[in-house]
Amino acid sequence: MKKTALRFIALSSLLSLFLFSASGLGMTNTTTTAAATATQDAPGQKPANKAPEGIEGTWFGIIRKLRLVLKVSKGADGKLAYKLYSLEQGDLPVDTFDFTDPKFRFEMKAFGAYFEGALNKDGEIAGTFKQGNASFPLVFKRVLEVPQLNRPQEPKKPYPYEEEEVTYENKRDKVRISGTLTRPRGARGPVPAVLLITGSGPQNRDEAIMGHRPFLVLADYLTRKGIAVLRVDDRGIGGTSDGTPDDTSENYVADVLAGVEFLKTRKEINAREIGLIGHSEGGMVAPLVAAQSKDVAFLVLIAGPGLPGARLILLQNDMLSRVGGMSDDTREQMRLLYTRIFAVLKEEKDNAAAEKKIREALNSQLSRMTDAQKQEFAEIKRVVEAQGSMYVSPWFRYFLNYDPRPALMKVKVPVLAVNGERDLQVPADENLAAISEALKAGGNKDYAVVKLPRLNHLLQTSKSGALEEYGEIEETISPAALDTITNWILKHTVEQNKTAASAK
Repeated sequence: MKKTALRFIALSSLLSLFLFSASGLGMTNTTTTAAATATQDAPGQKPANKAPEGIEGTWFGIIRKLRLVLKVSKGADGKLAYKLYSLEQGDLPVDTFDFTDPKFRFEMKAFGAYFEGALNKDGEIAGTFKQGNASFPLVFKRVLEVPQLNRPQEPKKPYPYEEEEVTYENKRDKVRISGTLTRPRGARGPVPAVLLITGSGPQNRDEAIMGHRPFLVLADYLTRKGIAVLRVDDRGIGGTSDGTPDDTSENYVADVLAGVEFLKTRKEINAREIGLIGHSEGGMVAPLVAAQSKDVAFLVLIAGPGLPGARLILLQNDMLSRVGGMSDDTREQMRLLYTRIFAVLKEEKDNAAAEKKIREALNSQLSRMTDAQKQEFAEIKRVVEAQGSMYVSPWFRYFLNYDPRPALMKVKVPVLAVNGERDLQVPADENLAAISEALKAGGNKDYAVVKLPRLNHLLQTSKSGALEEYGEIEETISPAALDTITNWILKHTVEQNKTAASAK
């Protein structure tokens, strides 16, 4: 059984996002009245020529700027099967669907959200989507074709390089890993290679998020420049076998080490020039790998954390909620609550006891609030109650207590740490400073720290860095970021330097 649950850091994950999570993503305590926003057609959408009876078929609807697709089919047993996904975010975690003609309802318990509607005389499913105190009109229209997002940077086949499906094993954990290896065509000798490491949460090899495939775009760009790229599915995703509920970042280190060993077996790859590119949590894993393996030649950390986990989460929550319009008082209440939660998790090792103490801390804080404060705090309360089991998970406990700096101090190979000026999930100034200080303290003589103007956590050119912009922006990765990363790697690979020197 494949894992589909997202790992969240407090109000959001470092990378895996869901627009209905309480992280300032446009969900407010007011009611949207512009029904046209919820029913507008999207480019490429084709309405059905003739509406069939019942609810079977493909349906399309919009909540503000989030585009939803509902697919309903009938199985051999005559029962209806449902699937709900967003063009921007992929499959959505729905707990229950219920259709009692003409009424239709679905619920997402983890997010305190549900939709209630009905088939109307126009052949639409019209109703209201609710989450907490927020309410949004939502109309699903039957369509023949689902609209496509405009992602101009995504490469189109045929590619001017070799692409190969590969598998190998993490023998320590008995995990079979599947991925894609792209390599330059017609190279005269072994080429440099990089292994891409995804961010937080189960990700596929393209690190697909919000309708973007950043690792596909990055791999394409690097391979066209003469660098082989290995990108893989995380545990429980795509062709990679399941891990266990007890997996932490240390297990992902073992997966990456297995990837390095695999690359060393390929005659097309220069075994002395194998590097790692880690994004977000992947930028935390990469230094751990480099500290254990002499086969890692260089590191590129994209929005990698330099601060200890607990400090990073508090900073992330404050910046996200500030951009999301949360009041100063509610932000302070949130900071106090999460500080208490983290203290509980540090002191209490028993999970059941820890969850109980977290609920007690929440109720104690609520008891001292006014009615107005409780109303503003309702979304945070809901998230804490829904994510209690996540807080006590081995992964979250590990991340909470993890300090990246000791591992960074052990890294002696060249390092590029790059971050976006408008990154609200791993804020640039604080984390780049911590990374730089750790590398310097460890005696690393070859590292660069780069803050790129106007870029967000995904290295997109953004207006504010807010999470809701990720899917709205057509750009997958800024060309400036692609050039910065690629040029640095080319300068730090021996064979490429030889080639460049001979061309002069």
